[in-house]
Amino acid sequence: MLNIRCVSKKLGDVQVLDQVNLELKEGSIFGMVGPNGAGKSTLLRMIAGVYREDSGVITWDNEPIFDNPDRKQEILFISDEPFYFYNASIRDMKRFYQLCYPSFSEEAYAHYLKQFGLDENRPMSQFSKGMKRQAFIIFALAISPRLLLLDEIFDGLDPMMRLMFQRALARCVQENGMTVIISSHNIRELEDICDSFGILDERHMITSGDIDAVKGNVHAIQLAFGHEADPSLFTHLDVLSIRVESRFVKIVVKGNVEKIVNYLRSLDPVILEVQEVSLEEVFLYEMEQKGYGVYEQ
Repeated sequence: MLNIRCVSKKLGDVQVLDQVNLELKEGSIFGMVGPNGAGKSTLLRMIAGVYREDSGVITWDNEPIFDNPDRKQEILFISDEPFYFYNASIRDMKRFYQLCYPSFSEEAYAHYLKQFGLDENRPMSQFSKGMKRQAFIIFALAISPRLLLLDEIFDGLDPMMRLMFQRALARCVQENGMTVIISSHNIRELEDICDSFGILDERHMITSGDIDAVKGNVHAIQLAFGHEADPSLFTHLDVLSIRVESRFVKIVVKGNVEKIVNYLRSLDPVILEVQEVSLEEVFLYEMEQKGYGVYEQ
């Protein structure tokens, strides 16, 4: 189990993370989203043991990660700009990862190399961004670490490669119990593969949990009245977004849907319609509430 308790981190004079808490069970795929500069990459580096916590603690199997080679050997971090040696080929980097990770599977490496169709002898410096991503995906799947950390892994991958990777990753999680954290701006793709997610913003993990549970706590509701709608009637609800146009209201609200609907029905609307909310909409509405103004519909 991964446990992050009250973790804070400064880089220079900038407070990047402040009192972050998160708990992940083994065998889960966690999607982490947030605006640029929210601290997502920093948190991944701390989980990988690259950075030490200023305060708080990060543990894997109840052991601290930083200065713990045994735990680090169970963790693989692929950054948004993965490192490779000058003029190194995929074959060269394979040897490097074989030395670092005893779990490296030559059979899995050969399988995924063929599936992704890359030339293992070609210098990686000649690869496109997407091809470099594919190469490190091959390494990750061949290593099959207990904890895999992926920073913007979908960036540069075409739709077919994304689908291949998602299927292979899901298979590794199912067969090996691997735990995965994916940081991404592509929220729709996270919804396709993740079972839980969190929003990191303003140095804090402001929302986290099971995707279905989080989505189930946010509701988009459209109302129509036989008279001018009064916005003050909705102020006591936990409103993420509201738009009032004459007799029509679109409201996005958090809470128990049955209680919310019962209250709204007491206002005697002509039309009341509850709509399903996507994970992307949950994120955008949360950001709008924080003052980013990113969501208009």
